[in-house]
Amino acid sequence: MDKTGLAIGEDTSLDQRVTFTRQGLFEGARQTVPVALSIFAYGLVFGVLARQAGLSTAESLLMSGIVFAGSSQFAAIGLWVAPLPVAAIVLTTLVVNLRQLLMGAALRPWFAALTRPQLFLSLFVLNDESWALTMGSLRRGSNNGAFLLGSGLVSMMAWLSATLVGGSLGNALQDPGVLGLDFAFTEVFIGLLVGFWKGRSDLLPWGVAALFAVFAAMYLPGKWYIIVGGIAGSVAGALKSDS
Repeated sequence: MDKTGLAIGEDTSLDQRVTFTRQGLFEGARQTVPVALSIFAYGLVFGVLARQAGLSTAESLLMSGIVFAGSSQFAAIGLWVAPLPVAAIVLTTLVVNLRQLLMGAALRPWFAALTRPQLFLSLFVLNDESWALTMGSLRRGSNNGAFLLGSGLVSMMAWLSATLVGGSLGNALQDPGVLGLDFAFTEVFIGLLVGFWKGRSDLLPWGVAALFAVFAAMYLPGKWYIIVGGIAGSVAGALKSDS
């Protein structure tokens, strides 16, 4: 066991070594810069909405720095009324962020043997965009665990700076949709989805995930459709690979 990498461990299907180097950190940061532009765009929307909901710029920045989860922050702001419905906000954000369990499970074969500081720092900045970019890098054989940390740090800087600018704009930008900023969230995920496309074999799990998510959105309250679609797609993909 040397200082540059750690053995994967029990998963014999990944008979390689995980490294955690400065090169991987910089590569993750570099590949995230284009995505960070879109993160900044819908971060502006959050900053504006948070200010309109009554949060100060400092409070918005504190939320973005501690929570650092765009979709759950949008969900929380949507419920931000007086008196504050704490239980509803906690439950909603919990449901929205349950998807990170699936993201963590997908990373485990590569990240299980990282040191605790490496693992905790990386997972603190885990977000959808950085997860997608990291999975793509790992599947291409890079096996550099520092990629996620570099990507997450760039994403976080974009999110925090956008929160600051959006909060500073305050009521000057009444409707972010006028500038098309509300579409940036959808745009970045479409781009990441295209990057995951491997061929027609992906149609089944993606279709199952979409179908279950739509039905869950129609018949279940809140944001459960995110978890239902993710689990259904994962199960379909696992059954397809075993067949």
